[in-house]
Amino acid sequence: MKKSNDKRENLNRREFLSSATAAGVAAVSITHSGPAGAEEQVEQKAAAPGEEQLAMEYEDPAGYSADEIENFFVKHPGSDFMVDVVQSLDFEYITTNPGSSFRGIQESIVNYGANTKPELLTCPHEEQAVAMAHGYAKVAGKPLAMLAHGTVGFQHAAMAVYNAWCDRVPVVILGGNHADATERRGGVEWAHSAQDAAAVVRDYVKWDDAPHSLQHFAESMMRAYKIATTPPMGPVVVMLDGHLQESGMGEQKPRIPKMAPTLRPVGDPVAVAEAAKWLVEAESPVIAADRMAHDQEGMDLLVTLAETLQAPVVNLRGRLNFPNTHHLNQGRGEFARADVILGLEVNDIWGLVSTLQDRVHRTEKRNARPDARVVSIGVNDLYLKSNYQNFQRYYAADLSIAGDAQATLPSLIEAVQREMSRARRRANTEREEHFRAAHAKRHAQSLDAARYAWNASPVSTARLYMELYQLVKDRDWAMVSEDRQQSSWGRRLWPLEKTYQYIGGSGGAGIGYGAPAAVGAALAHRAEGRLAVNIQRDGDMMFVPGAFWTAAHHRIPLLTVTHNNRGYHQEFMHLQRMASRRQRGVDGSSRIGNALRDPEPNLAKIAAGMGCWSEGPITDPNELAPALKRALDVVENGEPALVDVVCQPR
Repeated sequence: MKKSNDKRENLNRREFLSSATAAGVAAVSITHSGPAGAEEQVEQKAAAPGEEQLAMEYEDPAGYSADEIENFFVKHPGSDFMVDVVQSLDFEYITTNPGSSFRGIQESIVNYGANTKPELLTCPHEEQAVAMAHGYAKVAGKPLAMLAHGTVGFQHAAMAVYNAWCDRVPVVILGGNHADATERRGGVEWAHSAQDAAAVVRDYVKWDDAPHSLQHFAESMMRAYKIATTPPMGPVVVMLDGHLQESGMGEQKPRIPKMAPTLRPVGDPVAVAEAAKWLVEAESPVIAADRMAHDQEGMDLLVTLAETLQAPVVNLRGRLNFPNTHHLNQGRGEFARADVILGLEVNDIWGLVSTLQDRVHRTEKRNARPDARVVSIGVNDLYLKSNYQNFQRYYAADLSIAGDAQATLPSLIEAVQREMSRARRRANTEREEHFRAAHAKRHAQSLDAARYAWNASPVSTARLYMELYQLVKDRDWAMVSEDRQQSSWGRRLWPLEKTYQYIGGSGGAGIGYGAPAAVGAALAHRAEGRLAVNIQRDGDMMFVPGAFWTAAHHRIPLLTVTHNNRGYHQEFMHLQRMASRRQRGVDGSSRIGNALRDPEPNLAKIAAGMGCWSEGPITDPNELAPALKRALDVVENGEPALVDVVCQPR
């Protein structure tokens, strides 16, 4: 038996870190009220362990026999080396819902790695954990890691993984599993293990592996990170065998390979020169950009190309590729006038020139001119899978160039500038005047439409956006939500001029993305001191409300304002269309199965129950601005806040 008086003598480094951190927080945790009564935690980190404490981890515990030491203790666990590998890749955070299949590496992260780079972020659901990583990567420009617990963890995470796959966003998923049947304890470890645990998501990840040794793990992690961050980007999976995590390294001396990132592929120069010639010769060239801009450089390059040609840009919903305040920012109607269409990382080329009408008998309609030529620059064709159909309908572009669009733009701009004659440059003046007038007209129309039902109750969605913008406009703000199902009021009314100010949608249109992706994006913005603003759909929030607990627990400042139309209005409209088509009337029954009423969920109370400051529900539009101001005070004190606003449907 272990002697009780040896406990202090044999305190190892892990115990020291754990106890010292707890004692340190207890000693210095001071609470005081911010401007809106929000509480602020002041924490000091525990002192680093001394040499004696560090040495204790590798000494034999006193009072145990050699056999007991062999059975009860482990030196140099494999998961410690795994943490070394993860830290070498500069992951800031790991999102997870805890699970026993990765208990080895979780312990190593928090004790051996001191819970620093990566820091563990606790999530009440795996779908939330992946969606947080999704939102974070689109702002930070680099991936997070996510820990998934065996069979159940992957099944919970699957929808969010699919969203990231469709949206071409890198997420590195580490999955716990017990591969060796003889090493599984009876009961849960069998139910939560699989011969091929990653199979459930393999159709929508770029790559996966199940390493059998620590060296194998190190090399697979480098490969996974490299594949995930090489365009077309996407999620990857590396399995963590439980036995490999928990056993000692013994005589193994694995090394950490060097990470060698792949340069983004650039389009063929001959093809790029041909595209430039077509664009310069065109009477009405139009540029469509989808998931093109990786960062601000991408937006700046596209502005240069568009201004050189005085060609309108149609910014699709994948990313913010072009400032909406620029006179060349135009709508989809430009495709009907174009004789050359340049698509940059466009997922649906067919949809640029044609539509399939939603009628009893679905018919195709070409929207573009019959003689319009299409140039496509992108990486979508470089990596596709067959089962899930997110790649859209096939279209034979007249010139299809394989290459990362942002990386290809410098050579395309240079080629366009060489082709521009004096006469062509003079024509730009007339083009510019035309598009400035068209842009001003569209903006004026949006402002005029926003005034409609200004004093209505429930609150008009346009007023919600306008009141919110008046509050945040003088700050370095970023919208971390998608406004497609809110009549696009954000992009119509707010000046979006930096790529980080709008990050697009979910990719796969999977509900449950919005709230956790907003928290992940807000985490990335926190490092830059930006104000993250989330206009949150009510139905989406009901999927993973635990995201707000994570925001409160980890002190992630996020201003959330709900667009609460008390239902799944998209599906309500679908049901109306079906009922109208069948001549059964569109009133009343269309709400069945689509309404969030009787009772109405109290979203403010849900958020409050998660530890998040909240107010609402607000139905009087005159109460909106004061409530938003109170919420902003909380957020500027470093905490999340939510205002629940009952709104018009769109």
